[in-house]
Amino acid sequence: MVIHVFITSSSGFVAIKKQQQDVVRFLEANKIEFEEVDITTSEEQRQWMYKNIPLEKKPAQGNPLPPQIFNGNQYCGDYDSFFESEESNTVFSFLGLESQLASKAES
Repeated sequence: MVIHVFITSSSGFVAIKKQQQDVVRFLEANKIEFEEVDITTSEEQRQWMYKNIPLEKKPAQGNPLPPQIFNGNQYCGDYDSFFESEESNTVFSFLGLESQLASKAES
């Protein structure tokens, strides 16, 4: 499965841009295959993202903000969840992937 990072290229919020960059940098640094999906250029993708975030993960008011992370069609979480998994060194589990150490051991 490919990791999909739903982003927005036209956000005026510096925090959102920084969060998106943090996720992308981590994935690139760890050579994890991913695709960025820009919800500002595709209404269909934006609606898909909103529809596929579990109800309990949606904010009480408004729409969920990028970045939102999926492994294929499986919702992984938002930036806060990603950051928590990064801090506890469980990002591969968060993403639904085997750790790189496990992959290297099998080789």
